[in-house]
Amino acid sequence: MAAPLILKDHRGESQVYVERAGIGAGILVLLLVVLISRMAYLQIFLHESFVTRSDENRIQIQPRAPVRGLVFDRHGVLIANNSTSHDLNITTERTESIEDLLLSLEPYVAISEEQKQAFLGRIKRKSRPFEKIPLLFQLTEAEVARIEVNRINLPGASIEARLVRNYPFGSLLAHAVGSVRRINDRDSLVLDKSVYAATDHIGKLGVERFYEGSLLGTIGYDRVEVNALGGITQVLESIAPQSGANLELYLDTSLQAVAQDAMGGRRGAVVAIDPNNGGILALLSNPSYDPNLFIEGISHADYGALRDSPDLPLFNRALQGQYQPGSTIKPFLGLVGLSSGSITPDWYIDDPGWFKLANHERLYRDWNWRKNDSGGHGRVNLQKAIYRSCNVFFYQLALDLGIDLIHDQLSLFGLGRVTIVDLPEARPGLLPSRQWMQMNRKKQWFPGDTVNIAIGQGDLLVTPLQLATAAAMMANRGIWHSPRMASNRDFSFDDDDFKPEFKHVPGAAWEHIIDSMEMVVHRGNRRLGENGVAWSYIGRGIPYRMAGKSGTAQVIGIKQGEVYEASEIDERQRKHAWFIAFAPVENPRIAIAVIVENGGGGSEFAAPVARQVIDHYLLKSDRSAPMGANRFAAGLQ
Repeated sequence: MAAPLILKDHRGESQVYVERAGIGAGILVLLLVVLISRMAYLQIFLHESFVTRSDENRIQIQPRAPVRGLVFDRHGVLIANNSTSHDLNITTERTESIEDLLLSLEPYVAISEEQKQAFLGRIKRKSRPFEKIPLLFQLTEAEVARIEVNRINLPGASIEARLVRNYPFGSLLAHAVGSVRRINDRDSLVLDKSVYAATDHIGKLGVERFYEGSLLGTIGYDRVEVNALGGITQVLESIAPQSGANLELYLDTSLQAVAQDAMGGRRGAVVAIDPNNGGILALLSNPSYDPNLFIEGISHADYGALRDSPDLPLFNRALQGQYQPGSTIKPFLGLVGLSSGSITPDWYIDDPGWFKLANHERLYRDWNWRKNDSGGHGRVNLQKAIYRSCNVFFYQLALDLGIDLIHDQLSLFGLGRVTIVDLPEARPGLLPSRQWMQMNRKKQWFPGDTVNIAIGQGDLLVTPLQLATAAAMMANRGIWHSPRMASNRDFSFDDDDFKPEFKHVPGAAWEHIIDSMEMVVHRGNRRLGENGVAWSYIGRGIPYRMAGKSGTAQVIGIKQGEVYEASEIDERQRKHAWFIAFAPVENPRIAIAVIVENGGGGSEFAAPVARQVIDHYLLKSDRSAPMGANRFAAGLQ
């Protein structure tokens, strides 16, 4: 039977088609509206954003390093300059293989494994494409020539010249001026990247650190257009960097050299100050090191040699060495005694060579005590106690004064605190008190502790800078000038709040102590036929009047009844030698503190160093300053 004939419903199909076409058209219109809306949003509302992003891809800001300010001494001698360094840089995008390039460079320059690892570390930290990464610093002329001749075989390698810090006097001024060193990872965490974008170095020590903001200068920049590969097509704008300010110091380079020669290779420190303004004329820590080794990063071998040396060349003894002052403290105690009324110039004791506290068996010796021979200085007043350095007199005086008065009055000389602002590494020493003893030792203060302080032993610690500052204050009869390195008025800074005043010290007290210190150096008491303890070492033929005081500080204790024999003690356990002085007495121009570590007697070993320095400053430096300046300037060549 035949299938029934089904006729098409054209009307229905047409209706379906129209409906589907309408839906499709609606979707197209909707998509078109969305597309147009999106285009409008991007073109209108996000226009500035995309322009910026486009410019960031097309335009780069390249910082330009400023020239670091120079440092001069008081005579205009250049002591920190900027020299040209030719560095080997690598652009990693321009070489197919870093390893192959390093192998290709080996015939022309020596590259250690340490240098390779440092270079690979810099690659990981680079901030933008086509940045030149330094591989080697300060190439020699021969190395530069070999690389330039073979550049065609060294894709990605280039030689770049730049200015880096240089210290022409090397170790002579390292501890006085400080140094610039490479910025490390810890520095990067705290530094303002916009300020240091163009430099890899920062002042790390000394005046280089304190005056960093002024010495650094202000960076400049170039706005450059780059292509898709990062190559520069044109410079759109250029802003020149501003050089850092030049720094002038009170420091006298020739005086520093004299101090170093006078030390004769021995461990110790010399600090000389102008009492009229607090300017530091010499600041020597011996032995020292060459700061140029640290500028581009010192090798492990070189650093290990410095770090492990028993002579501690990296340690700044002048600022950070904290020593017992020995008998150099006696003039200051004598002044406390006079100003407080505890003693008069005529007050005296009978010195048998030893001192004993009531109800105690221990004997506190005088320096000239000998076994089976009590020694002693006999009848001693304040003047003789200073020029003959009588311990027993000061044992009794300190006990009468008490630690509270001693602490309060010695603090006026800057002991126990940092008084210099522009040498940030300085340490405060220690001026002990009852409160300090209780807080740090959990003990009360005993009379024996006061007796030890009387001769600069016990817990009392000072730095050479502090003793030189105290000597300058004695020279000024109590007038205070904060010690400082910079002499530029442009490099001003706020002093700390330390403004000591000796309100109750009569002028006669100052003069009596200073006369006594003068007798230490010169002929002492001629009526009694007694010379000052330093006269035989430095007093002969001296053409000016010097006031001074020697000191000898024990490093190890000596048992009761035993005699100190230096020849039987290890050299590094022997006594430290101190000497403080100022001159001329009537119009002081220089104050000084000298310590010779494990040197022995202060008059014998430290006083001659002080005299050589003062002689040069008072008798030679004024006449020879231009000659000295030219001589040292020759070292720059």
